[in-house]
Amino acid sequence: MALCSLRHRLPLPLLLAVLFAASRGDPSDDDYKYNTSICKVQPYTCGDVNISYPFYLSDETADVLGNNSSCGYPGLGIDCVDDKYPILQLGSGPDYSYNVTGIDYTNSTISLADPDVLDGDESCPVDHNVTVPPAVWLNLLPEYTVGYLLFFANCSIYTIPGQPYINPISCPSSLVGYYSFVIPSDSEVPQQTLSRECKQVIQVPVLQNDSLTIDSQWSTNGYRNALKQGFQLGWNSSRKSELCTNCEGSNGHCAYSRYGEFVACLCTNGRVSNHECTKGSKGKTAIIVGIVAGTLFLCLGILIFFSARKYAWLPLKSKDEPRIESFLQKNGNIHPKRYTYANVKRMTKSFDVKLGQGGFGAVYRGNLHDGRQVAVKMLKDTKGDGEEFMNEVASISRTSHINVVTLLGFCLQGSKRALIYEYMPNGSLERYAFNRNMNSENLLSWEKLFDIAIGTARGLEYLHRGCNTRIVHFDIKPHNILLDQDFCPKISDFGLAKLCLNKESAISIAGARGTIGYIAPEVYSKQFGLVSSKSDVYSYGMMVLEMVGARDKNTSENSESSSQYFPQWIYEHLDDYCISASEIDGETTELVRKMIVVGLWCIQVIPTDRPTMTRVVEMLEGSTSNLELPPKVLLS
Repeated sequence: MALCSLRHRLPLPLLLAVLFAASRGDPSDDDYKYNTSICKVQPYTCGDVNISYPFYLSDETADVLGNNSSCGYPGLGIDCVDDKYPILQLGSGPDYSYNVTGIDYTNSTISLADPDVLDGDESCPVDHNVTVPPAVWLNLLPEYTVGYLLFFANCSIYTIPGQPYINPISCPSSLVGYYSFVIPSDSEVPQQTLSRECKQVIQVPVLQNDSLTIDSQWSTNGYRNALKQGFQLGWNSSRKSELCTNCEGSNGHCAYSRYGEFVACLCTNGRVSNHECTKGSKGKTAIIVGIVAGTLFLCLGILIFFSARKYAWLPLKSKDEPRIESFLQKNGNIHPKRYTYANVKRMTKSFDVKLGQGGFGAVYRGNLHDGRQVAVKMLKDTKGDGEEFMNEVASISRTSHINVVTLLGFCLQGSKRALIYEYMPNGSLERYAFNRNMNSENLLSWEKLFDIAIGTARGLEYLHRGCNTRIVHFDIKPHNILLDQDFCPKISDFGLAKLCLNKESAISIAGARGTIGYIAPEVYSKQFGLVSSKSDVYSYGMMVLEMVGARDKNTSENSESSSQYFPQWIYEHLDDYCISASEIDGETTELVRKMIVVGLWCIQVIPTDRPTMTRVVEMLEGSTSNLELPPKVLLS
């Protein structure tokens, strides 16, 4: 009777077309445009680790499809250079290489460990910044499975009052006369005090277990055991395209290009399809057609009966739809135009042109009836309570600023949810400043990068102070900064945003939110301070410093700068970098210096030490002669 449930979704002519298509047997050979040697998908054992889909051997798949594709999810290529441990790269350079100690395919987790800690006597992960790049389909596990060790390096104190088991540890980078300490992030040790007395703070994820207990063995072997156990990441299957979902649903394996685009489906029968694998022989298909034909007559009567009902052909209702509808009614004076799902399909020409794909769903290009181009964001997560959908509608509808993207409409019809934005022809900032394969055409000038930095700062200042309800974004990163035809930046994606009363300073949140590498320290550990709009300031500072580092290819290829945490390296080489990056151009030197100094102020560990976005705008618009470097307290 599963077929009959289609009455909620398809009108009769369309249902008949679907049934006819199902009776056609195997696809034609036109569906198969790749040969069977597209790649190797057989499992492979490296050391004690079994490597199979969605992971793949990077050295064996480098030449597949003309060096453009891999069999598995992008970024999950594993090197097997010796027989002991396979290696996974979380970034470019040797300090971003991690040993794979195990892969759990049932729970979709991979266990990693720092090779220096695992095989040697290293006790400090100095200059080993653990981040998960946005391009990699991996993510840290929920906070109840992940703990953090905080290494405070180059500290001016020798003992911590009231902490008998926390003694100085030896770190290779310690300055003469300075000391280093390590504590779990959730311990009762006063982290703010340590942050002010130490020049660097390094955050390392570890497993959340008994090894994080501070006892008499803590400063000798306790934390080393935690480091050797490593940490776990999960692979993010929610980023799959619809084609990959269909492929895996037919017992196939997905092949992606190096740019993250689905290119083919590898089938267990040795064939390669550009859609999905066949599910059986023609004999089985004939049986299925007979069953379908018999079921058709039974469903016809049900279809005719329900066709007279007012809502017979609407999509199935989701359990949280009444909650969202109630929200829309209460805020009827603020939300933009509402469209039906049929309107959305019409404006996108049945989702013909895809602009991008993310964990939330996909974005398609469309046109309104007046000819304006739009970007249609289809939300695919219908299992939640609708918080992301309501966040975006509520927050963006309250805004009107040149540096905040405009929401033109939305769709809420059953399980179908869409957000309709103004179209940004130049895509996101990530395309121009952070693409490893970018060419000279995509390399923006320092002047343009500065304009983008100050425009984004003005947009954030408006969200924090200028609109009717104060908004904290919580997910500022290059991917969420869109660029119009004139490269004017616009802040987008308010799915994690929090709306606050203007008089509020602290914000209550349940669990960490944001993107790894951009999350402020107080968001994952309250001992660093209160969560507030200063959390956006931290994310903005990290983004600006990444803009600086990614702009100069000479620096990104420099062995010294690539092996060291970039904010720390740029702090120590500020003057030399500004001169070399600007090619002896005084005006450009000033712009670069402003971006770096402002970025370093924004990423101070303690929220109260960071400037407000209003102050950030003032510093960017002012003279560099009034800019002083902040204290060197950086979170790695």
